Amino acid sequence: MSTHPLTFLFTDLENSTLFWENHPEEMQMASARHDALMRGIIERHGGRVVKMTGDGFHAVFEAPSDGVAAALAGQQAISAEHWPAAIESIKVRMGLHTGESQERAGDYYGADVNLAARMADIGHGGQVLLSETTATLVRKHLPQECTLSDLGEHRLKGIAASERVYQLCHPSLVAEFPPLRSLAAYKHNLPRQLSTFVGRGKEIAEVKRLLQGTRLLTLLGPGGTGKTRLMLQVAEEVVGDYADGVWLVELAPLTDPELIPDRVAAALNVQGQRGRPILDTLTNYLRHKDLLLLLDNVEHLVRESAELAEHLLTHCLSLKILVTGREALFIAGETTLQI
Repeated sequence: MSTHPLTFLFTDLENSTLFWENHPEEMQMASARHDALMRGIIERHGGRVVKMTGDGFHAVFEAPSDGVAAALAGQQAISAEHWPAAIESIKVRMGLHTGESQERAGDYYGADVNLAARMADIGHGGQVLLSETTATLVRKHLPQECTLSDLGEHRLKGIAASERVYQLCHPSLVAEFPPLRSLAAYKHNLPRQLSTFVGRGKEIAEVKRLLQGTRLLTLLGPGGTGKTRLMLQVAEEVVGDYADGVWLVELAPLTDPELIPDRVAAALNVQGQRGRPILDTLTNYLRHKDLLLLLDNVEHLVRESAELAEHLLTHCLSLKILVTGREALFIAGETTLQI
């Protein structure tokens, strides 16, 4: 554990994937210039670049005020730069949090580092966000003309407790942004977790990778292996990828297999129609939805869950289903992952 709190700055270049796909040559020049600008600014403000995170930076500062000053200077420099015409402008979101960490081989780990990364994740290009801890520490030591705007409490992906978020304001920065990209901005019924999710990064990455290439993914394993917690963590991380949201259906309490469609409909807030089977109503509702359905604990209802999944996937072509259980559903198109 570090002997004293450090301030962590995370940055991320907005729309970088789109730029790389559409304008690779211009993006190569823009990316190199962006990296040089940010690295120089971080180092001039007493920070150290820990590592590159794709098209962004993870940096650490001894003093919280230095981290905030670096973020401000970075936004000002990026805004003033002349970027290739095909790209027009580069916009970077930034997040800061101050806390403890574990240092190993020059990198930093721990819940406070994760929180700093999440602060950047929920922002927009051109925006600088601070956690309440960092905001409290720098309030009396802000750069000239800077103020802090309280954006309220937000649920962040993988973080148990809500976090109050502040925006750094300055005459040279854009003041108005869309709502933060916290969990409240998306459609879902995911439960609040009682503890912050730490570790299992490789499994999370693998589940996310498999979800990109399949419409039905089943996480397999005996009870107590953390399948449900892993599924919920992945769901939080991908909720923004589905226009119609991510919806959890808890099947463990269900004893009557004929009620599975009713359980799914209830999770989606779909009302039954008199004289019409609930499965027909549910299918019609989901037919054109871009949605991820989570079926948790299907082991005692495998055959009926398989029938439902096969029916919905056949008739609802934008639907994806993520399942947890002790055995596979054994239907066409299923991908399985042993946990």
